[in-house]
Amino acid sequence: MTVGKPRIAVLGAGANGASIGADMARAGLDVSLIDQWPAHIEAIRAHGLTVEMPDRTVTAEIPAFHLCEVAEMRQPFDIVFLSTKTYDTRWSVQLIAPLLHRSSVVVGLQNGMTIDDVADIVGGERTIGAVLGIAANMFEPGRVVRQVPPEGTWFTVGTLDGTRTPQLEAVAEALSHAGTTEITEDIRSSKWMKLIANIPEMLPSAILGVPLLTAVEQRDMRRVMDAASREAYRLAVDAGITMLPIFGKTAEDVPDSDRYALDLLDAVLESYSLPDTRVAVLQDWQKGRRAELDGFNGYIVELRERLGGEAPVNSAILEIGERIERGELVPSLANAKLLREAIMEPITVPARTERRVEQKRMDRP
Repeated sequence: MTVGKPRIAVLGAGANGASIGADMARAGLDVSLIDQWPAHIEAIRAHGLTVEMPDRTVTAEIPAFHLCEVAEMRQPFDIVFLSTKTYDTRWSVQLIAPLLHRSSVVVGLQNGMTIDDVADIVGGERTIGAVLGIAANMFEPGRVVRQVPPEGTWFTVGTLDGTRTPQLEAVAEALSHAGTTEITEDIRSSKWMKLIANIPEMLPSAILGVPLLTAVEQRDMRRVMDAASREAYRLAVDAGITMLPIFGKTAEDVPDSDRYALDLLDAVLESYSLPDTRVAVLQDWQKGRRAELDGFNGYIVELRERLGGEAPVNSAILEIGERIERGELVPSLANAKLLREAIMEPITVPARTERRVEQKRMDRP
């Protein structure tokens, strides 16, 4: 680790990455943003990065680089915060790997279970996992709408083996400028808690094409969401995951039942959602981009198959999402009927999903 202020890169300067980077830069840290959206980088260079929050708007002057300029960099970074889409994890880490030194770390500021992909490339000793509670969106280059300010933002970070290292301390200190930060000895379980919280909200509300709080008000939608949550909870138990408090909860707030999965969704609805909050999957679809289906319900379906059994509600939700990806459907409240069918008996795993999971199994080395 560099003596003095660590050199920090935020690779993937979307809504979350950019706003977190802005907090660190405004605190005086040495931060560079790297992103693949050319207009975004040019806007930051010309006018700084603007972050709109419910009670204030701030602008940060931050060095910003196009993705192609990474090949021109020579000075290594001490900390790389990875804030790309889950499906961009492997190539993004491979891209930045030449700019790491022996004690550098890569921190996955992402949803989903990307820690193993990062560790596979840079080594477990240089991998730090993170869980974040934040809500932000960005539809205009150089301008982020952050719906949860630093006072309400929450992070948990940890090493793969649970040890408390100087690098981990430096990561926690840097993130403390963007929100309340905790260190955990079991980052895998902590990330699973966030995954369980994401499962009922990400695809179902995106499929309906409306903000999360609007989606949950639709007839039977909370039943659909809760059914998906319970499947994810049961899978976590079967995978040996420990149920831990996140989002500022305490151990006393963690019941020994799948009620905790529902409580996590309640926390998202109460603390990280405004009337116009749209989940990341819906934002991607509205921008014409591919969404992270495999990082959410797709992950549950695949792992459930690997461990034995089925996750029929998650499979049905995933199938609807895949139909939107293929252009057969569009995000719309008209899809509520399809979601309601996911909790009707009998439930069978869609044939296309079975073929998809089988193909992934065959492709797995």
